[in-house]
This record gives sequence, structure tokens and C-alpha cells, in this order.
Amino acid sequence: MVRHGSNLEVVVGDLLRGRGLTLALSESCTGGLLGHRITSVSGSSDYFRGAIVGYAADVKRELLGVREETLARHGAVSEETAREMARGARRVIRADLGVSITGIAGPTGGTPEKPVGLVYIGLAAPDGEWVERHVWEGDRRQNKSRSAAAALDLLRRYLEGEV
Repeated sequence: MVRHGSNLEVVVGDLLRGRGLTLALSESCTGGLLGHRITSVSGSSDYFRGAIVGYAADVKRELLGVREETLARHGAVSEETAREMARGARRVIRADLGVSITGIAGPTGGTPEKPVGLVYIGLAAPDGEWVERHVWEGDRRQNKSRSAAAALDLLRRYLEGEV
């Protein structure tokens, strides 16, 4: 039973457990914050298989299978990279669902085309793949926190049949 009114990580955990699904993560700009939130829930080992914090491009390529062409053409912060990161986490960690986060937490690293606060969140599932784009306007801590919350919300919406 889903405990509505609870933290997103509790709701997502209840939904994953209720559907018998497992989860893998690939995080970049959040540096493991999403994994921390998920594992803060007692019993998360029932559904959480693991995470790869792939901050560097070579980690994204070598561990997650993000193609060199994708990184060269679109960059590490892109819809395409988020999609391949989610797909890679799902495959490498052997989970039903893969969720990825890649972005520019700030305060440095932004450009006019890719500003500080730009984040892509990917979800790879047996029945499809989705990527959402966000542009946060907070400081580094806020951008990371909002990104982790948005990833949990995307996962919740998927599990509740809303995406």
C-alpha cells in the first residue's frame, strides 16, 4: 500500500515494492544524492539494486555505455546522454528501471546554450524511455536537491501510469 503524504522516496519505494520492480541509478551532477534519498528508506534493498555516479565523461562511456558520438555531438549535459545513462544503468546493474540525472549544478560551468541549473532526467523501462529537461534557478545545493526530487517524481508518475 502506498503511503501518500509521505516523502517521495517512501512513495516510490512502496510503488516499486508493490509492483515487484527493481531500480538502478546513474547520477552525475547530483553526486549520489538520489541514491542517498532512496536508501534513506528502510527496506529499500527490496527494490534498489545500485547506482553509478558517473561524473567524468570516460566513466559515462566506459561504465554506462554512453557513446563517444553522443558526448561529442550533444555533450554530457543533454537529452541524448541522459537517455543513454538511464539505459546503461538499467543494463549494467540489471534492474527493471534505470533513472539518470545529468546537468550543471553551478555556480560555474554554464554557457548561454547550457545555463547553470540545466538538468536532464532520464528513465529507461521495459516499455519505453523518457527524458525531462529542467532549468533550476537556485544555488548548487538547491539545484541538486530539486534534481533529485524531480527524478523521484518522474519515477512516481511512471509507476502510477501518468507518463
